[in-house]
Amino acid sequence: MAITYMTQAGYKKKMEEIAYLENVKRPEISRAIAEARDKGDLSENAEYDAAKEAQGMLEMKISQLKDLVANARIIDDSKLNTEEVQILNSVTIKNVKTGAQMKYTIVADSEANIREGKIASSTPIAKGLIGHKVGEVVEIQVPSGKMQFEIVNISID
Repeated sequence: MAITYMTQAGYKKKMEEIAYLENVKRPEISRAIAEARDKGDLSENAEYDAAKEAQGMLEMKISQLKDLVANARIIDDSKLNTEEVQILNSVTIKNVKTGAQMKYTIVADSEANIREGKIASSTPIAKGLIGHKVGEVVEIQVPSGKMQFEIVNISID
């Protein structure tokens, strides 16, 4: 299993998710299995089959989350700087061709959420920005071709 970098907040969120799945969802599924089993013949009991399938999926999800946090490395916020783009920086970039500006925060893959403007460090845009400074123009290969972005600002939010 690969090492996953995450913030303290991201780690806490994953631990809360594990606790919820184990303490709330697992008992719910166990009750559903018991109720279905009480209805008699298991060979033709679709409710029982569905509940057992849900149980298997839940246990797999719990196992994956536990593996993720077991291999997590917490990023020390105090070591962050804004001299050049790095993980956990918020970066304002300008599309050189269109002039459109966007702001992204580069985060660990497990914390990415495009609706919140958080992009995974493994994405082409993040990889293309990391290590560059304000004022630099970087050329990044994206699915639609090569794009040029100027780094307008680097901050820590």
